Formats: sequence, structure tokens, C-alpha cells
Amino acid sequence: MRRVTLFVNGTSKNGKVVAVYGTLSDLLSVASNKLGIKAASLYNGKGGLIDDIALIRDDDVLYVSEGEPFIDPQNEAKVASSQHGAHTDWLTLNIGGRPFTTTRSTLVSKEPESMLAHMFREKDVWGNKQDRHGAYLIDRSPEYFEPILNYLRHGQLIINEGINIRGVLEEARFFGIEQLAEQLEAAIKNTQPPEDHSPISRKEFVRFLLATPTKSELRCQGLNFSGADLSRLDLRYINFKMANLSRCNLTHANLCCSNLERADLSGANLDGANLQGVKMLCSNAEGASLRGCNFEDPSGLKANLEGANLKGVDMEGSQMTGINLRVATLKNAKLKNCNLRGATLAGTDLENCDLSGCDLQEANLRGSNVKGAIFEEMLTPLHMSQSVR
Repeated sequence: MRRVTLFVNGTSKNGKVVAVYGTLSDLLSVASNKLGIKAASLYNGKGGLIDDIALIRDDDVLYVSEGEPFIDPQNEAKVASSQHGAHTDWLTLNIGGRPFTTTRSTLVSKEPESMLAHMFREKDVWGNKQDRHGAYLIDRSPEYFEPILNYLRHGQLIINEGINIRGVLEEARFFGIEQLAEQLEAAIKNTQPPEDHSPISRKEFVRFLLATPTKSELRCQGLNFSGADLSRLDLRYINFKMANLSRCNLTHANLCCSNLERADLSGANLDGANLQGVKMLCSNAEGASLRGCNFEDPSGLKANLEGANLKGVDMEGSQMTGINLRVATLKNAKLKNCNLRGATLAGTDLENCDLSGCDLQEANLRGSNVKGAIFEEMLTPLHMSQSVR
């Protein structure tokens, strides 16, 4: 009596030893009962089809098929072994010349959608380049990669002293490790000091002035000088556009040709300041003091205060020949004894403005609001043509 070992096609497990008797059909019937399949054909270990029972020898190993072609069980075992070990086999990464040894599971399990997971989930899918020692070459910074690898190992973000956290963040973004990137962004935000909006002091500003060449324009756009003492300083040609100069002490300061467009000068003291050729378009100088200021440039460059808010300012005794105050607001302002020869006051709000003792020769007041304005002791007569549109 002969006996054979039967396996399901393509496997080498859970085999059955049976006796061979009768015809090939009888053996197929026994195989169906033993293996729980509908046996249709038999193959030997080399894939040869058995079509005659006389070809079967004692202790042969046969593979039972339900009609499909022969499947080599050894190949299937290799695939299974590969799949089983795909997440546990060891590999080495060469990151910027520094080797890191880890497991495939570490690289793919924690962040399955990251670039590293896609690179190493299956072997050689990406065609990763390797050095002569078999390490996978990746052209990135090793010092920034180390915290990332440790995070993938144990799930905790640990960055050694001396490592720039922003560099680690860029590596996390590069490798597509989104959860770690979010943690790093939060950590960076927590370590940043709160925004400092404190005003710049006189000492700090003088240091800026001394460090700036005389021919270079100092840009102070949007800076906060609120309440600072900038009196008697040389501030020529400085860009103070949209700066906060409220309540500043600018007495006798030289602001020749400086840019104060849209700056906040409310409550500031500019008494005796040199404002030749200054640009103060749409600036806010409400309640400021500009007594005895000089806006008159001998070279002919005219100061421009068009659209400025000058409510309640005190400009008594200021030299403002040719100044542009078009559509500015001078409501309740004091302009006593000011020189406004050739000044442009068209469309200006001069309501309740004190213009007594002013020189308004050739000044343009067309369309201006002079309701309640005081024109006593005028040096030159004011013609109706100057104030009528």
C-alpha cells in the first residue's frame, strides 16, 4: 500500500497523509474530503500534473488544485516571510553622512502617511539609493533628524540643548510628519516672548541716530515713541510715517524735510521746532503745541500738512509762508500772529479759529469754513476773492 502527503495548492501547511488505492478519481475524492476543497487535479513538487495514478510513488508530496495552475509553495513562503518581516527588519539610514540604525516598523507605524513611511513601507518601491555599506542615503541634516527618529520610536518630542527647534520643524515638514510639526509649531509659539509694544526711549533712539550715517535715511516708520523726550535732536529727513509720537517732547527739534505722514502727534509739544519742508499729510496733531515753529524753507520747499487733523493746536507766532493746509482741520486752533503769506487754506476748516494778527496776504481761503473765526488786527486786508469759491 502506498501513502502520500497532500497539501492544498500553493501551501506547505496542514497537510494530510492518505493511502493510495483505486483510480485517480478515488484519490481526488479522498483529497476533497481530507482538505475540505473540491479537488480537480494533482501536481508534484516540481509542478508536474499527475494524470495517472501509476505515476504516484510511496511517500510522494502532492499538491491538490481546484482547477487553478500550480503555485509553488516555496515562493508563497518567501512572500509571506517578506510580509511578516516587512515591519520588523533592521535597516540603516545615512542622513547627511551620519548613520542611523532603526527598524522598518519605527519608520512606518507612528506616522503611516509620512514620506518616511511611504519610502520604507515596502522594500525598494521608491528605488532608494544606498551607500557601499547598504545604508539608505538621505540628504538631510542629521542633528535635526535625530529628534524626529526618537519621536517615531517612543512618541515623545525631546530636543537636546543646542538644537534649533526651527530646524527640527523644517525637517518634520519635509518628511511629512504632521503631528510632530504641529507640536513643534506650538512649542515655538510658547517660547517666543510676548510682542513688545513699549515706546522707544530717548537713549535707545539716540543710539540709533549715532549708528546711522548722516547721508542715510533712518526708517522709523510705524515705531512707537509715545511720550519720549526727543527735544533738541537732529531729526532731519527721518521717515516717521505712521509712527506714534503722541505726547512726545519735540521742542526745538530739527525736523527739516522729515516725513510725518499719517503720524500720531496728538498732545505732542513741538514748540520752536524746525519744520521746514516737513510732510505731515493726514497726520493727527490734535491738541498739540506748535508755538513759534518755522515751516518756511528759504529754498522754496513748502511744508505739506494737507488733510491733517490740527484741532485745537496752538501755532501762535509760527512762520508758515506758502504752507499747504488744504482741507486740513483747524477747528478751535490758535494761529495768532502767524505768517501765512501765500498759504493754501482752500477747503480748510477754520471754525472758531483765532487768526488775529495774522499775515494772510495772497493766501488761498477759497471754500474754507471761517464760521466764528477771529480776524482782528490783520496785518493785511483780507479780500473776499480769497475766501469765496
